[in-house]
Amino acid sequence: MIVSKVTQKTSLRNSVFVTGFMTFISRVTGLIRDILFSQIFGVSANMDSFLVAFKIPNLLRRFFAEGAFSQGFVPVLNEYKEISPDKLSGLVGSMFGSLSLILFIITAIGTLLAPAMVYLFAPGFSSNEDQLATTAQMLRYAFPYIFFISLTSLLGSLLNAHGNFSIPAITPVILNLCLICASIFLSSYFNPPELALAVAVFFSGLFQLLFQFPFILKKKLTFRPRIDFSHPGVRQIYKLMLPGIFGSSVAQINILFDTLIASFLVSGSISWLYYSDRLMEFPLGVFAVAVATVILPRLSSEKTKANIDDFKNSLAWGMNAVITIGLPSTIGIILVGDTLLYIIFFSPQFSLMDISMAYASLVTYSLGLLAFMLMKILAAGYYSRKDTKTPVRFAVYSLFLNLALNIIFVYAFNLFRGDALHAGLALATSCAAVFNASLLYRGLVKVGVIISGSVINLHNFKKLIASFIMALFIVLSESYYLSDLSLLSRFEASIILMFIIAISACIYFFIWYLFIHHRSDAIKVND
Repeated sequence: MIVSKVTQKTSLRNSVFVTGFMTFISRVTGLIRDILFSQIFGVSANMDSFLVAFKIPNLLRRFFAEGAFSQGFVPVLNEYKEISPDKLSGLVGSMFGSLSLILFIITAIGTLLAPAMVYLFAPGFSSNEDQLATTAQMLRYAFPYIFFISLTSLLGSLLNAHGNFSIPAITPVILNLCLICASIFLSSYFNPPELALAVAVFFSGLFQLLFQFPFILKKKLTFRPRIDFSHPGVRQIYKLMLPGIFGSSVAQINILFDTLIASFLVSGSISWLYYSDRLMEFPLGVFAVAVATVILPRLSSEKTKANIDDFKNSLAWGMNAVITIGLPSTIGIILVGDTLLYIIFFSPQFSLMDISMAYASLVTYSLGLLAFMLMKILAAGYYSRKDTKTPVRFAVYSLFLNLALNIIFVYAFNLFRGDALHAGLALATSCAAVFNASLLYRGLVKVGVIISGSVINLHNFKKLIASFIMALFIVLSESYYLSDLSLLSRFEASIILMFIIAISACIYFFIWYLFIHHRSDAIKVND
């Protein structure tokens, strides 16, 4: 039994490592993309237009691709895989055809009603007719992305269920490469130049879908697409999806509220939120998404086989894994975030004032980083059990809280600070995430699938101590080596910061290792 548990944990770690490494490559190319955005396009009304135009299909992608679809499809897929493998091809074919029809209708409506959607998602643009028209034009090019990327997610979930995590994790690199090429080679041929990015979004979706087909064929996971809404598996998936569309993407809906209100603030507010969110999402995307991606099929399989103890252990392992990374990441981003923004984005198009404004929202976003990470794992605990209603209820509560806090914090920032009002929006989103994660955790405790002390325990308290020791080193090192960035070249500052981050990580993990070495066997079970 002990060997079995060790083998399971090793398998999870290996899968997370592979997925995380591929996701890391995707995030690095995404970072290069954002650097080019800041260098070529800077902070402008047209860039705000593109970010809104891309955010709308990207939000729907989170709904259909990363959110409700995968969390509704994967449990049913694993059930068929374990119990009725001979019917798996029929399920996938029916789901692919049915989803294609729904996505085609959504894409057609979104493309035709692009101006109305801009009014809905960025009403502040209505005061500027040129910006409204530009955003609508970009949205028409970018909106079909939701069609391609949702079908890509279906194929990716199929590969994940059969043990291939690397290909779905590396696929988003295609989006970044398309946007990088558009920024460098095509932007000068478009008016405005940012329009090239919207066109690139369209083609990136198509290329990502085509990229995964050969690997589906290699796995011999062939299927015949057909529209069959009456298929029992398809009905079950949609039944799980509909409430999950809202519940699993609460963080993105909260960020959408930020965008809506930011459209009424000073020009550049949307861009500042975007760049800070991108840095904050780096550890979230590389690690938390990797753990959630790997753990959902495992939890679904264990639930199907009624392996309750293994289910509890896997869920506890996932939570502790993200806490191990989330705690030092939060503290590290807050302490070195301004330096990172300077090194990565500073240019004539991205001024020191832009860096200061982006850092303000980066700090407030980072306060909710650990909650965002835990939400990914806790949500998997519900969806693997085919419980989509409870997360929806919690999502409604957190959405109302976020909306209220948006107004309160923007007013407070305006009253006491007078600038960086967008940081109040980020702070509201973080508070709502903490509230939502707390509700999800308490709900799983009540149904008895979370091991007592799996999060609030001595071991995680020791991780917090290790994080604070790491923070002390960062503060002392920055004050000595990076006190005046104007005296250093960007290359010199980059090398010094990389050195500080590397040593800081070593300090954290070394102290963590010492704590593990001296902890009791009872604590070892939960890690």
